[in-house]
Amino acid sequence: MHKTVTTKGRTSLNRRTFLGRASALAMTAAVGSAMLASGARAQTAVKGGTLKMGLGGGGSTDSLDPALAANPVTFHLMRTLGEQLVDVTPDGQLEMRLAEEVESDAEAKVWRFKIRQGVTFHNGAVMTPDDVLATLERHSDEDSQSGALGIMQGIETMRVDGDWVEVTLTTANADLPYLMADYHLQIQPNGGRDDAAAGIGAGAYKIVAQEPGVRYTFEKHADYWDSERGHYDAVEFLVINDATARMAALQSGQVHIANLVEPKVAGLLNRAPTLEVKSVSGRGHYVFVMHTDTAPFDNADLRLALKYAVNRAEMVDKILQGFGTIGNDTPINAAYPLFDDSLPQRTFDIEKAAEHYKASGHDGSPIVLKVADTAFPGAVDAAALFQQSAAAAGIPLEIQRVPNDGYWSEVWNKEPFCASYWGGRPVQDQMYTTAYLSTADWNDTRFTNAAFDDLLLQARAELDPAARTATYAQMGAIVHDEGGVIVPMFNDFIEAVSNDVQGWVTDGGGDTMNGLAPHKTWLAS
Repeated sequence: MHKTVTTKGRTSLNRRTFLGRASALAMTAAVGSAMLASGARAQTAVKGGTLKMGLGGGGSTDSLDPALAANPVTFHLMRTLGEQLVDVTPDGQLEMRLAEEVESDAEAKVWRFKIRQGVTFHNGAVMTPDDVLATLERHSDEDSQSGALGIMQGIETMRVDGDWVEVTLTTANADLPYLMADYHLQIQPNGGRDDAAAGIGAGAYKIVAQEPGVRYTFEKHADYWDSERGHYDAVEFLVINDATARMAALQSGQVHIANLVEPKVAGLLNRAPTLEVKSVSGRGHYVFVMHTDTAPFDNADLRLALKYAVNRAEMVDKILQGFGTIGNDTPINAAYPLFDDSLPQRTFDIEKAAEHYKASGHDGSPIVLKVADTAFPGAVDAAALFQQSAAAAGIPLEIQRVPNDGYWSEVWNKEPFCASYWGGRPVQDQMYTTAYLSTADWNDTRFTNAAFDDLLLQARAELDPAARTATYAQMGAIVHDEGGVIVPMFNDFIEAVSNDVQGWVTDGGGDTMNGLAPHKTWLAS
């Protein structure tokens, strides 16, 4: 085994095993790491008070089952209630959480996690390696409908060995510890098998009341294991899907933090003397997803017609207003390690769009795109722009605006063409495995490509960075040319925060400090 060296909860991993991951990822969050070093850590946290957050992207059908977390609100719920074995820091380092150490064999095929002692769940039970094993096993079960199923399908066997949980992979994977940072993989008592939706985790806050789609309240977990986190006495989430109402709640002092700030109002909010707009670039992207197994999107020419009919530059300019970059119909951008920039940028091309549309043989009936405000900030406006540019190519795109409530449970991953949002993942393997592997539960384009699947396994087993980069480039080209995802733009994460909130650390991993604002911030005294 190649044992890791752990220091203050972080791990410096074997370079051969991790392909220079630390240096590659550090580029994506230079600002965040600088702030971490010079800002928040130098301040003294104030204990007490209640943090109130106004969150968009929730619904009345939301569950506390980590496996089913699929929107911004449930993402925040998981990050507040739970802990994974490991996490990823703002500067891209692996951080030990419920695991104290990680080690692997030389081939990166057998991985061992030493489970932290003395961790207590919200129900008073002490966490054991058996709880960890049961959690991983549950998320490996197709019946769990877990968003982490694609990740877990790469595991051949798992077992408990004293204080360690050992994972043996079907093929080598140098990224395996990073995959364990997936927010679905919250460690639960008995793996959640008794009641996965009970909201019992090991995070800094335990839930005391919930009204899905409306409000969640938490109190500090008295036996929380990490004294450097969880400064509030209580936390409250108000689900406010309407963007205008969410910003009004922030400006009136009803909440301290509001997520999913629309770029068109960010500048206005930033002028308010009591507020500050926080933005950071990362791996998040706004998308339109087509089911490649459902007519008319099972036709490759029709998919290409729609891809060429998107004016990406216009969308970035009018929707993001400088808070993001142009996408290229893959989920990967330069924020990822081992990124290859050789893929030609797809541009708006009316002639090519019309050519592919004609070649598709489509009957001219309306092509229905379903969208709601909750899909991503500015989604309805983006769909309107898409409709206009498609019309110029003779493509009859029909926009159907649907309610925010129920969008993530009834529209996304069910309707054949809709708007969606991905926060991205720390490494390419995790992003591709979660959403593009043929057997993944969250394959929201129904993309099935044997060559792509084979390349994914090949990339996992490849320990040479150059060779792995080349393989990822091939995979990106397949998704770009054959996939059902349209990626017009990569978004910055934009939040508006009261000046009363202290300890903010820029984190490109996701909304509101990658969901850890309740854990890491505090209110000024």
